[in-house]
Amino acid sequence: MKDIGCDVDIPETGTTLEENARQKAEYIWQHFHCDVFADDTGLEVEALGGAPGVYSARYAGEGHDSEANMAKLLHELAENNNRKAQFRTVIALIQKKDVCPCGCTSIKQEHLFEGIVEGEITHERSGVEGFGYDPIFRPEGYDKTFADLGEETKNQISHRARATAKLAEYFLKQ
Repeated sequence: MKDIGCDVDIPETGTTLEENARQKAEYIWQHFHCDVFADDTGLEVEALGGAPGVYSARYAGEGHDSEANMAKLLHELAENNNRKAQFRTVIALIQKKDVCPCGCTSIKQEHLFEGIVEGEITHERSGVEGFGYDPIFRPEGYDKTFADLGEETKNQISHRARATAKLAEYFLKQ
């Protein structure tokens, strides 16, 4: 964003991850007239009907307070035995496809790429690496939280890594 001179905190007012990712990409497309991709990520907890979802960063209120968000989530799950959850990332890509025949505007092409990592919410925090809900999310197939696994392992198996791999695959086919 710095490279194109954008220092705006683009609002995220959508009700889905897809809407927020599109909204951010569309803002850059409209204001800076360049190909762009943007993402949104959320933690979706089965027992809470998919919450916090699109509101993950501000689950406990405005301010993106990770500690408060985790505390609220752990409180809401309390002794609930269904602790299934998933992190989901959606990347929206907007590219110039063509130019309108009259030359007045660019015709764009949009694509969405999704990455999911399933797992569960632990009963208490564990680990210090990462951010957000990492200390209470244990990915499926692992006996440690994202925060305990370390950045290198997390970055190989995460929802963002999976969405980014799909984006990269798309570019390789171009």
